[in-house]
Amino acid sequence: MRRNEIRKLGSASAQTKRFGICMISPTVLLLLIMTAYPLVFTLIYSFTDYNYLKGTDNASFILFDNYIKLFKNDYFRQAVGNTIKFTILAVLLEMGLGLLIAVFIHSLKRAQKIMRTLLLLPYLLPAVTVALSWRMMLSSNYGIINQFLTSLGLPCYNWFLDTKTAFGAILLIDVWQNVPFVFLLLFASLQSVPEGQYEAARIDGADALHQFWYITIPNIKNSLALCALLRTIDTFRLFEKVNVLTGGGPAGTTSTITQYLYNYGIKSLDFGFGSAGAIVMTLLVLILSSFYIKRAMG
Repeated sequence: MRRNEIRKLGSASAQTKRFGICMISPTVLLLLIMTAYPLVFTLIYSFTDYNYLKGTDNASFILFDNYIKLFKNDYFRQAVGNTIKFTILAVLLEMGLGLLIAVFIHSLKRAQKIMRTLLLLPYLLPAVTVALSWRMMLSSNYGIINQFLTSLGLPCYNWFLDTKTAFGAILLIDVWQNVPFVFLLLFASLQSVPEGQYEAARIDGADALHQFWYITIPNIKNSLALCALLRTIDTFRLFEKVNVLTGGGPAGTTSTITQYLYNYGIKSLDFGFGSAGAIVMTLLVLILSSFYIKRAMG
């Protein structure tokens, strides 16, 4: 009897496993088609001189020539430096401001829903719409910000054509749009922090700063790591704002990897060269992301 029961249990377990495999197979197949297939062909094309106008029949393997050409190019090295610098600054500012806003809104007794709705509005707008709106506001001719500076007796700037201000202007716009995303994730995480811990800390005489450092931060550290990872990946792919506002100028001060690949790979239909740049960008994202992954797993 016991053997029959064991066989029935084993059969039921096997059926459950087969059912689970059948259920996830369509999703796995879709992911392979949508991600693995393009990635493999991008890697293959990166070792060729494939140009869309010439077609695949006339493409030949040139091994690492595209990669050598990339790293010998001063503009590409500048674009890599700009991208890393922009990513670090943007993520730090967004994480800091998003956390402070989340803690502040969480502490409010009234008007939380109204504040949450208003704060999320910038993130709901498309990146191109945000870029065009800020371009009008920062216009040297009719922009409201320059008019305000003029009314105060201050000089006005050509924000997107001045090498001293172009990078900072795009950084400001990106931070303004994406702080709400950080706020939303961290605000949701704050809801799970046990209120009893704060009450115990207050009884022990802990002030607001100590409560924040020893209770809030430890309880949401995984959410902080996840949020930083998502923002790093997204910021590293920055393209729309740069393409609309500066096109990578002036003098390459706002050029990013994606903008460089668009200018020198996609526009010229040199997909072999563009694929090599895409692979380099992917590796750089993985390297930067590994710090967050190790922190989260540790």
